[in-house]
Amino acid sequence: MMKQTKQPSSVFGSMGRWLERGWLSQLNWAFARFLLDQDAQAGDAVFWAGALLSRQLDRGEVYLDLQKLCANPGLTLGLPNETAWQAGQFISPDDWSPIAGYRLADWQTALGQSVLVSSGAGNTPMVLDGCRLYLRRYWHYQQTVNSGILQRLTPIRECLPIDLLQPLQMLFNSSPEQPDWQKIACVLALRCRFTIITGGPGTGKTTTLTKLLALLITLHEQEQVSENPRKLNILLAAPTGKAAARVSESIGKAVDKLAVTPDIKQDIPNKASTLHRLLGSRHNTRRFSYHRNNPLVADMVIVDEASMIDLEMMACLLDALPPTAHLILLGDKDQLASVEAGAVMGDLCHGAEHNAYNNATVQWIRQYAGYKLPAPAPSTGSAINQQTIMLRYSHRFNEHSGIGQLAKAVNGGDVALAQSILNATDRYPDLLPLPAQMYIKHRANPQPETANKLLKALLLINGEDAQGSKSMARGYAFYRDIMQLQRPTDSSQYHAWANQVLQAFDTFQVLCALRQGPWGVAGLNQRIADWLLPQRKPGLWYEGRPIMVTRNDYNLGLMNGDIGITLQDANGKLKVVFPQDDPLADGSLRWLSPMRLPEVETAFAITVHKSQGSEFNHVLLALPEHTSAVLTRELIYTGITRAKEHFTLLESKAGVFGQAILSTCK
Repeated sequence: MMKQTKQPSSVFGSMGRWLERGWLSQLNWAFARFLLDQDAQAGDAVFWAGALLSRQLDRGEVYLDLQKLCANPGLTLGLPNETAWQAGQFISPDDWSPIAGYRLADWQTALGQSVLVSSGAGNTPMVLDGCRLYLRRYWHYQQTVNSGILQRLTPIRECLPIDLLQPLQMLFNSSPEQPDWQKIACVLALRCRFTIITGGPGTGKTTTLTKLLALLITLHEQEQVSENPRKLNILLAAPTGKAAARVSESIGKAVDKLAVTPDIKQDIPNKASTLHRLLGSRHNTRRFSYHRNNPLVADMVIVDEASMIDLEMMACLLDALPPTAHLILLGDKDQLASVEAGAVMGDLCHGAEHNAYNNATVQWIRQYAGYKLPAPAPSTGSAINQQTIMLRYSHRFNEHSGIGQLAKAVNGGDVALAQSILNATDRYPDLLPLPAQMYIKHRANPQPETANKLLKALLLINGEDAQGSKSMARGYAFYRDIMQLQRPTDSSQYHAWANQVLQAFDTFQVLCALRQGPWGVAGLNQRIADWLLPQRKPGLWYEGRPIMVTRNDYNLGLMNGDIGITLQDANGKLKVVFPQDDPLADGSLRWLSPMRLPEVETAFAITVHKSQGSEFNHVLLALPEHTSAVLTRELIYTGITRAKEHFTLLESKAGVFGQAILSTCK
């Protein structure tokens, strides 16, 4: 019997026009066709909903909000609006018409009647939860995260032991903050099995964590009733290898300054792993070795740089936690979310800046932290808000810091203030690179040609400008000159020389928003290599090439985000040298053949996304000539806050910076 072929719905003609304009991807189209294959009678609204849901996943959203879609479809989907059509960028506004006529009730009725959609458990490809339409897999992830956090929000202590109050006071007796949010974070974290500590750069998240660990270890010892007490099993993790190395190093330094006994210091963990390694990643599968039926052996799991965690990873983490394990998340809620779908940290921290505490939380803070917060508003925050603490005082940036002021202005969406800070070159020297006059002239009228000249000049600074004035804002010439001019003649000195090169390279970093184009990763890396190393040998591998690992390789101990430098070893062979990030190692470097490496890319310029979890003395953020969907306030803020001492904004076209500040992922 001949199989009957299903006739395509007329909806795909309209989708084809969206596909031509780039409003839908081939994957979005394919998912709608999949729905057609499953049920040809589902109706146009269902096929459109599936295509738009798939598009939202491409944009990092885990669901399609139908209510927002009806209220403002262009904003919800990140598509051009009427202004763009009037400017002649598109053929006709009629292309918007296929979905313009649907009201919220129309969407909900069509989806509710379809066999392709359910309202909860089942095996349908899509799930409608109120006004939110999910792919089933992501709906399941959301349920896992919701239930995993909810069960940890019930207080496990009605009061703290009196014996803990003295150690608590000793750890915070010299704090200048009023109120001391670090202290508040610690006392709240002792109340439940879930805590979020968020804050901008330099607000002391790692310092707070170290003090909290000391208190938790002390409290555990006080609560032990067994004659053979066991120690807390505490696991530290971060989304990337670079972030894991940073938190390991930071905790190691902070522990030395703690006002606690040597026994407590010894029990504080100082080695973090990646989340993939913590959960036991398995080759060629999305599944992990640790899960609900094989949970982690842990009393407490602490994750730094939690803003980088996507919904799927958070669900896998919570699924692998024993029911009694504490989970503590640290990160900056205003940073970019994960490249994958789901801005988990941002969603969990919603309302954190308003101190949305209820009466019970306010009383707990007053009793144990000693601070009387304002009475809660009539409508207090959610249960998650009660265990969320936002650190506010920056110990890294003072009132004279341009970096701190600029980050604050950008985060607040204040374009005029941000521009005035950038133009106040006499007040904020950390925003004024050498050559100063070239930068000031370029700021007055940003153009691609002047941006290119300024970029080249900044790259070639080696601690001083053309007039011999000293500058701490060094460029890539600093590491290049050490590599070329200080090469040792004694093979025993190669280790120290390579270490110098690595440290010098790490002082400066070019960041960009895009991967393609003259001001994206591809274009910038090519130009920088030509300017910096014009005599390099032709080919992919040459001495001085910095590379970033883009895929974890546990056999080599290399993680996504690790950066190495290509150097000649004592025998004249090209090797890629990586710093040893293991805090328990002896500090030796790893010299690896390029042929052994996993997937890598040149790293003179990297995207802001790839820079998350890292810090550099001097950051140069190069913006493209045109706005883009990825060029948002969160991206600009994240780029600025990667800088510790100097930050340079390089605009290739006037106006792009301001438009980016007004565009937000939230």
